[in-house]
Order: sequence, then C-alpha cells, then structure tokens
Amino acid sequence: MAALAAVSRQAFNLARLSSPRSASLVHRRGLAGGGVADHHEPPKVNFWQDPMHPSKWKEEHFVIISLTGWGLLFYGGYKFFTRGKDKNEEKVEEPSPKA
Repeated sequence: MAALAAVSRQAFNLARLSSPRSASLVHRRGLAGGGVADHHEPPKVNFWQDPMHPSKWKEEHFVIISLTGWGLLFYGGYKFFTRGKDKNEEKVEEPSPKA
C-alpha cells in the first residue's frame, strides 16, 4: 500500500511539474548574450585604451576609477584640513648642565 502511495505521489508531482501552468513560472536565463548588449552603441573598451572618454569605458572600470577618485579626494581633503592638528608638541627646555 505504501509503495502504491509513493508511486502515485511521484506521478502527481511529475504531472504537476510538466503542466503548462507551472512551465510559465520557470525562469529561463539567457546568459549567452554576454551581458547587456546594445547593438546601437559602440562597444565598451578598457579605460586604458581610451582614457579621455569615460562614456566608452566598461562599467566595471568606470566604477573602480570613480571610487578611487572619490577616495583620493576625501583623503586629500582630510589631510589638508588636519595637517597642523597632530603636532601638539610643546617645546621643553632642557636643564642647563651644571658646571
């Protein structure tokens, strides 16, 4: 009896998965296109191949260079505005040697 129930349950699950209703819920990912490919734009290039035109760069290169630039800007501003505050040394007069 248990074997018959298992076989009927398996047949039900197989019929349910192959029905047209559930087939429309299965998402097919088309990864063969190589990402976002717009055929109306020129191909994206590495930033070192055309460094003066950021609109032609690959997205990954644009993000890396932009974040690096912002980091250098913030670090430079931090160093500029805090350059004299870490030198709080007082001049200590050394005692004159006793003769």
